[in-house]
Amino acid sequence: QVQLVESGGGLVQPGGSLRLSCTASENIFSISPMGWYRQAPGKARALVAAITSGGSISYVPSVKGRFTISTDITKNMVYLQMNNLNPEDTAVYYCNSATESRRIKWGQGTQVTVSS
Repeated sequence: QVQLVESGGGLVQPGGSLRLSCTASENIFSISPMGWYRQAPGKARALVAAITSGGSISYVPSVKGRFTISTDITKNMVYLQMNNLNPEDTAVYYCNSATESRRIKWGQGTQVTVSS
C-alpha cells in the first residue's frame, strides 16, 4: 500500500511562505486525485487543495490565490506552496487522496504555525 510522508512545516510570521512536500512510497496517482488537507485545533480535517493526474486543480476559497498545489510524478511527490500565510492557516497539514474511496492510511502530517 502507498505510504505518505509529509514535511516542510514550521513556524512562520504572518505574510510568510512555506512549501510543503508529500513523499509517496509508490506511484501517487494510484490514489489520484491527490489532495492536501489540514486540521486546525478543535476542528475536523478538511481538504484545501486537489490535483488530478490530468492536471486539473481545485482549491477551497480561503486558500485560492495564496496556495499552489503541484506534483512531480517522476519523484512521486506532491507539493503545496503556501504564500501570504495568516494565523487562520495554522494547522497540521496532510496529503492523501482527494477521493474518499481511495484514501489510505494518514501520514503523521506536518505542523504549520503562523504567528508573530
